Amino acid sequence: MLSYSGFTAALAALMLLSMGNVATGQQPGGDMLAAAARGDVPRLQQLIAAGAPLDPVDAARQTPLLLAVQNNHTAAAKVLIEAGANINAQAVNSDTPWLLAGARGRTEMIRLMIPRGPDYALRNRYGGSALVPACHYGHVDAVRLLLTTKIDVNQVNNLGWTCLLEIVILGDGGPAHVEITRMVLAAGADPNINDNQGVSPLAHARQRGQSEVAKLIAQAGGR
Repeated sequence: MLSYSGFTAALAALMLLSMGNVATGQQPGGDMLAAAARGDVPRLQQLIAAGAPLDPVDAARQTPLLLAVQNNHTAAAKVLIEAGANINAQAVNSDTPWLLAGARGRTEMIRLMIPRGPDYALRNRYGGSALVPACHYGHVDAVRLLLTTKIDVNQVNNLGWTCLLEIVILGDGGPAHVEITRMVLAAGADPNINDNQGVSPLAHARQRGQSEVAKLIAQAGGR
């Protein structure tokens, strides 16, 4: 029969083990989150094979896939996507794996997510789709790929900007933004959707000295 002192020692050992598990990410879902955050593909594969949940969340409601996208771990993201992780799970800050992949220009991740059913109605914290920040940051390849989907090229975000306005207002008029301007116009971007103050994309481009961008917008019928 276990003595009181023995019971106390066993209980203390159990508590230490439990604390150690929490500290090393061994709590339910924690190991998946930690493995994804560091891009540990073998560990992710091991956990998935053992039946671990694919979409546990941390305090900010970030899933393992969102952490893999955030930290640019393409191989880890691939493992999670192919296993069925939710590409539309929305964190507290409104990020989803799909939206963040667009914003960060994670082209290969976008390619893997397209067949998994992106929710085109979801918006980031600024009210934009995956396309709007991809245009802003000049992610040419990501924009090209996003334009092959059903994404709305004329969606207006909370700032009152379409992707075309975002290109001009937040871009630098350089080669990447010129090419993206060409692509979105070819995909049906309306050159005459003004911002909330009534200023057109063409007027913004001219005010900023973005001559090549302004030329493309004017050729597309911008006023």
